[in-house]
Amino acid sequence: MQTPTSVSAELSQTGKTLSFETGKLSQQSQGAVVARYGDTMVLATANAAKTVRDGIDFFPLTIDVEERMYAAGKIPGSFFRREGRPTDHAILTCRLIDRPLRPNFPEGYRNETQVVITILGADQENPHDILAINAASAALMISGIPFECAIGAVRMAWTAEGKWIPNPTFEQGDESTFELVVAGRVLDNGDVAIMMVEAGGTETSWKLYQDGTPMVNEEVVAQGLEESKQWIRESIELQDKLVAAVGPIEQLTYEVQVDYTQDIYNKVVELATSDLTKVVTIAGKAERNAETEAVIDTLKTALAEQFPDSGRMISAAVKSLSKKLVRKRIVDEGLRIDGRGPKQLRPLSAEVGVIPTAHGTGLFQRGETQVLNVCTLGMPKMNQMLDSITTDTDKRYMHHYNMPPSANGETGRVGSPKRREVGHGLLGERALLPVVPPMDEFPYTLRLVSEVLASNGSTSMASVCGSTLSMMDAGVPLKAPVGGIAMGLIFENGKYTTLTDITGTEDGFGDMDFKVAGTADFVTALQLDTKIDGIPADVLGAALLQAKEARLEILAVMNKAISAPRTEVNGTAPKIISFEVPIDKVGEIIGPKGKVINTMQQETGADISVDDVDGKYGVVTIGSKDSAAVNDARTRIELIINPPKAEIGAVYNGKVVSVTKFGAFINILPGRDGLIHISKMGGGKRINQVEDVLNLGDELEVRVEDVDPQGKVSLIPVNALVAGESDGGESSGGASTGGRATMSFEDEFSAELTAEIGDLGPAQAAPREPREGGRGASRGGNGGGGRSRGGRR
Repeated sequence: MQTPTSVSAELSQTGKTLSFETGKLSQQSQGAVVARYGDTMVLATANAAKTVRDGIDFFPLTIDVEERMYAAGKIPGSFFRREGRPTDHAILTCRLIDRPLRPNFPEGYRNETQVVITILGADQENPHDILAINAASAALMISGIPFECAIGAVRMAWTAEGKWIPNPTFEQGDESTFELVVAGRVLDNGDVAIMMVEAGGTETSWKLYQDGTPMVNEEVVAQGLEESKQWIRESIELQDKLVAAVGPIEQLTYEVQVDYTQDIYNKVVELATSDLTKVVTIAGKAERNAETEAVIDTLKTALAEQFPDSGRMISAAVKSLSKKLVRKRIVDEGLRIDGRGPKQLRPLSAEVGVIPTAHGTGLFQRGETQVLNVCTLGMPKMNQMLDSITTDTDKRYMHHYNMPPSANGETGRVGSPKRREVGHGLLGERALLPVVPPMDEFPYTLRLVSEVLASNGSTSMASVCGSTLSMMDAGVPLKAPVGGIAMGLIFENGKYTTLTDITGTEDGFGDMDFKVAGTADFVTALQLDTKIDGIPADVLGAALLQAKEARLEILAVMNKAISAPRTEVNGTAPKIISFEVPIDKVGEIIGPKGKVINTMQQETGADISVDDVDGKYGVVTIGSKDSAAVNDARTRIELIINPPKAEIGAVYNGKVVSVTKFGAFINILPGRDGLIHISKMGGGKRINQVEDVLNLGDELEVRVEDVDPQGKVSLIPVNALVAGESDGGESSGGASTGGRATMSFEDEFSAELTAEIGDLGPAQAAPREPREGGRGASRGGNGGGGRSRGGRR
């Protein structure tokens, strides 16, 4: 057995310890590290194949995050009671890990490599995603897999007091206005180069800004990136300490893979430079691709004898030469593929109300990128329930992203979303979250769907713009419109050139993909990926300011399409209202087994839900496409909360809402039921059971006989319920009604006893006074009436 090796250190300004341990768990993995922060624990394993798969022309790195529900002391809520497909949060964590790790493998290394993160413990206080990035890097560092240097990561939160704090808890994150996830590496000069950024605002952002918290603008973000370096460095130092403690590590030997030989590349340069120099100036994506393929076909024919069976290498060499020509033109001439300058946007257009049946639609186009976004509004019960190991239990605002192969003029698989689609949807969701109105202002569940119709650069940022348009079109009172833009970077000869609104080709040939979303005043979301050894913070700060210029131009175009949210929700959307009710009235509104609320829904046609908020108060939400139905349901609920009083002697049209052994409850007013006791249902006849004369749902006229100090209402029927019963339910003694003789309860009871056990002796000497209906009912209710005698039978 291996001897466990562990290292730990307290992170600055957190009061918490980060630790790495290896040699105890997963001992057969090439690299295995258990990382712990607080009581959150993750196991990271790193393994690689010894050889390269035949024909592979890319680096097959796979990152998997396995969220185990036992980590949070939970049992999965699915039918099978075990974990199924990865959650959106797990997929996002996979992407967070992959993005800073991938550029850190050496060029030419293509052995299949897999990193698996298993969440062992989730303390519901410290998020596990940052810990997973650091653990994955540590596992690779001790695995012997070629990995150039350690990667460190930290989460930063901008507090209500206007300062950055490292590694916030879930609670601190929820109370902040903005969160930054930053990963980087330490350069030879000791500085930290940033390799990945994922950031976004929170649900409390707008409220905190209104309360005086400084807005997170470009300068504040740049400050956060600079401050993050301290904790990135501390994590890397601890990983290096673990590597030293482990001792000599056997390195994996691998065969360097090349896309083409130098001879082929030289020949392509000689024969195709002139043609490709013209091709890379063609603005249209389809036309440029077609001309590039024509050049490749010509080269394959010309070099068939000299380089047989080298078609793939020739294609790769052409791509490499094209990349070099594009980058050279940008750096030397300041001109891009389509002739734009570094800061110039492509043509923009925005439109709303595209689909008549939708609640809200927005169509946004930037150059050859086109996205249709559709907003759907629903009742709060449509919130997405989350089966998660984090503190989140549900989601009210959802943004989904779809991109079929047709968006690129191609064929391919269409089906469930892949990791890219999930990641882009969540990025768009974060971008709008800070400006979405809270539930108490706008009681709707919101689902946004972005349909990418054409793609050539930054469909995710076009989705952000489309989301703003569709929500404003649907009547969602956004706090402010949000726009997004993708920035690129070319690093040549020590010079950084930042590009605004990159195309797909510039993304592929460039060194950075930097997406920035925000309002005119503050940033709402960021995402950064690099292909080089990190980017200086000052370069990113300048890119942020350049992105703001583009964002303001985009927002101006969107403003022409729709300048403000519509004052009312779209006519196709449900009309929803929400209001608070006393906690002690929640049960009355719902009724026994939901009878009251179900009846209201059936009779009004409105959809009604009642929620208990922390046992403090209730929230009623009513929705319907018909405003009259909403108002009717609200009136009924208000009458339950403040029910009208029943007047003694008044006659009401009632409905049987409950039947018991001792009587029937009749609803006479909204929120007000009364009881007809069984003894009052037969007049002079005894009723064996209530169902003989009344059933659930029956309607009848009743008179209020009495209201006791507790507000309980006693009723009597106005019309006869059985043949022979007198009006009002009063006993008629032995009188004849309609030619038919009746007898009192007492006479009937005496006759039954005599038949069963014989004569009981002489009757009472004192004459019996006639009884009023109220006295008879009272006696019957105390066990002297039909219920007691029915029990003896």
